[in-house]
Amino acid sequence: MALGLEDKKAIVAEVAQVAAGAYSAIAAEYSGLTVTQMTDLRAKARKSGVYVRVVKNTLARRAVEGTDFACMAPALVGPLVLAFSQEDPGAAARVIQDFAKDNNKLVVKVVSVSGKLLQPSDIDRLAKMPTKDQAISILMSVLQAPVTKLARTLNEVPTKVTRAVAAVRDKKQQAA
Repeated sequence: MALGLEDKKAIVAEVAQVAAGAYSAIAAEYSGLTVTQMTDLRAKARKSGVYVRVVKNTLARRAVEGTDFACMAPALVGPLVLAFSQEDPGAAARVIQDFAKDNNKLVVKVVSVSGKLLQPSDIDRLAKMPTKDQAISILMSVLQAPVTKLARTLNEVPTKVTRAVAAVRDKKQQAA
């Protein structure tokens, strides 16, 4: 079914709005996937806060114009599904990579993070990035480590004194 001009403008505006607020974007070739598989991909993406959309390439190029993902425009060729991470930079990479493990017909073509075009093989690095909660947890453990070590060190002094007094007491009891 052919799209009218108003429908095309609405699609471009929707994708442009999502792209403007996204952290990363991935374009993957989906030819050979069934409707059921695509529905499954969309469901997994929705759970992870990832916007997934199949858009004609000319409309996609217009949508990413003026956003951080304008660098993707020349590579948008062929039947592609676009995935935008809306919550953390690695979310789209995790969804696409996990789905591609079970469905080898989904092939990553373009990866972009904050206006930088990455190689498709870099999706693994992007997928391994910690989520916001994981990053905060790591930061807190790094900040807490020196305080914990100081507390252990300060606690060690009275423990050593107690052991020394106990050793002297034991020695006096054996001598008596």
